[in-house]
Amino acid sequence: MGAMNAFVQNLPRPPTKKERQAELEGRVLNPIKLFGMLTPMQHALFWSAWLAWTADAYDFFCVSLTVNRLSEQFFGAVNAGNTHRITTSITLTLLFRSVGALTLGIASDRYGRKWPLIANLICIVALQIGTSFCRDFDSFLAVRSLFGIFMGGIWGVCASSGLEAIPAEARGLFSGILQQGYAVGYLIAAVVNLYAVPRADTWEVMFWVGAGITALAAIIRLLLPESQVFLRAKAEAQASGQKSGGSKAFASAFWDSLKIHWTRWIYAIVLMSFFNFFSHGSQDLFPTYMQNAKGFSAHDASIATIIGNCGAIFGGFVTGYVSQFLGRRFTIILCCLWTGAMIPLWILPNSFGGLAAGAFMVQVGVQGAWGVIPIYLNEISPPAFRALFSGLSYQLGNAASSASSQIEATAGESWRTISRGKDVPDYAKIMGLLIGLVAACIILCMLVGKEYRGARFEEAKTANQSGGGRSDPSQYQGPAREKVSDEEDYAVGSKGEEKMVERA
Repeated sequence: MGAMNAFVQNLPRPPTKKERQAELEGRVLNPIKLFGMLTPMQHALFWSAWLAWTADAYDFFCVSLTVNRLSEQFFGAVNAGNTHRITTSITLTLLFRSVGALTLGIASDRYGRKWPLIANLICIVALQIGTSFCRDFDSFLAVRSLFGIFMGGIWGVCASSGLEAIPAEARGLFSGILQQGYAVGYLIAAVVNLYAVPRADTWEVMFWVGAGITALAAIIRLLLPESQVFLRAKAEAQASGQKSGGSKAFASAFWDSLKIHWTRWIYAIVLMSFFNFFSHGSQDLFPTYMQNAKGFSAHDASIATIIGNCGAIFGGFVTGYVSQFLGRRFTIILCCLWTGAMIPLWILPNSFGGLAAGAFMVQVGVQGAWGVIPIYLNEISPPAFRALFSGLSYQLGNAASSASSQIEATAGESWRTISRGKDVPDYAKIMGLLIGLVAACIILCMLVGKEYRGARFEEAKTANQSGGGRSDPSQYQGPAREKVSDEEDYAVGSKGEEKMVERA
């Protein structure tokens, strides 16, 4: 009976009127004013993280949007079998991303956010350019597999560094904005594929543009200082006359955290597996579905993709903001219910307008739910290992869902239907069933999960500080430290070395 009562009390629910009044008293509600809460340095650090994640999303969708051109390049023809072979590269990219999340997550929590991210972005630039020089399928698979490793390192670092740089009161809104860098990257890739690729008449231009965007993200991050969290830890160590812990101390903190929070790691990995099926299952094969199953041109498929991503951006912005007041889990549940209700509009119409509207509505729900994920994972993670926890759980979820496009392609080929008088793969049926099932699984995860909305994780110790591995997010749901200005937070020396300014 006690366990049942605890479960019922933990169920996500909207706040009561009394709770809303107590919680919102004196709090900024206007999203424009929330933007104004950030200092120039906080804005710069957040938007640099957003740009890196946007570039990462663009780089990934370069393949999804050019499946038919790649089939012609490597196999000389476009058919279901060749589509399946090209989607193998997507699967391998997703599988290898876990390796990058592990290595860069460790480096970011151990050494700081700045330099590991810059090194990772530079490697992505090199591999994007390398992809454009592939002239056979084996070399293409090899480069995209390596590419997956470095792609996997981006999200966890960007989510942790972007959100720890801003006030807790604004994190719901900015979580949605940060995550929709994914949709913006997809949108940019669709526009490039729609206009630049046909004019150049070569698929390589997709990857050249991606290399340029990623290089810009690296340069901007190079010009900004290290995260305040790590500068503060360094300053505290210097003030106490101690050195920050080395690799042995870091490993000890990690094992302490794993022993205390191992169930939380499992929960996050399962949750992110469902979430990645949610996004990849609704997006990766959508352009191919529009062309091969519904009979539209590549141009029309790109337009529908752009419309869908406009819905994703809108959904992420709105739901990230409202999750600050309705709660993270309750908001995600609402998004899943919305998505389920919109599936018929997404798969049943045969007209371009109906399918484009369905793509918009479904992505409002799918990416609306995703808009809450950056802040939700950061709030439930062991505070000292936020980059590793959020990034690795995200990418292990990616690995679990890596075959989503192949599942849809294979099942669609087996389940045939008649469209516009032709016998075509029934992608609509499998996509609708998959997304509906995954939405139900996410709702179940939200019912049994926990929530630490408003946790001020930026105040926690890093993994290099004594006791950092034993900290819990529930410890940081109190009042914030006194807010300081950029001038008090940072001082940049003549050689560009960032130093925390000691308070008088």
